[in-house]
Amino acid sequence: MDTVIKILADYLIAPVGLLALWLLFFKAPKRNRYDKYARVLMAGLTSYLLAKVIGNLWQPETVRPFEKMHVQPLASYLGNAGFPSDHVLFAMYLTLAVWYVTRRKGWVITMAVLTAAIAAGRLLALVHSPLDVAGSVVVAALGALWYVGYAKNTPSKTGEKIKQSV
Repeated sequence: MDTVIKILADYLIAPVGLLALWLLFFKAPKRNRYDKYARVLMAGLTSYLLAKVIGNLWQPETVRPFEKMHVQPLASYLGNAGFPSDHVLFAMYLTLAVWYVTRRKGWVITMAVLTAAIAAGRLLALVHSPLDVAGSVVVAALGALWYVGYAKNTPSKTGEKIKQSV
């Protein structure tokens, strides 16, 4: 069981990242692709910056769960209190990026399930608390605000042609 937890907590992030790259580069519609990539990049940078600022300003716990329980952790971790979880933040960011760029429901659900598996692995490995994991999801969603309103503010090609011909 420890091996399964280690795979979920530490190693599942690599296939999630590779799947996201494949979806973003090979399954994305060609229209406005580079503008979407720019927004995805900005969302990722914003999420990461927010996570680091919030983590430095506020740590709900001073020790990680395995330290409280006086046991060995079942996954890798950094020497900080752990809020928010970088693994879950990155996986959630990629899930939201795949949703935004591809709008392929099946793949987005797959990514969300894999993100939940990573979160469960981090919890079961005792390197994060539920608040650390939930905080990561919230921070990734805040970073994704770059996506809000994009579709409404971008004129369609037919709309541009109509305006030009008038």
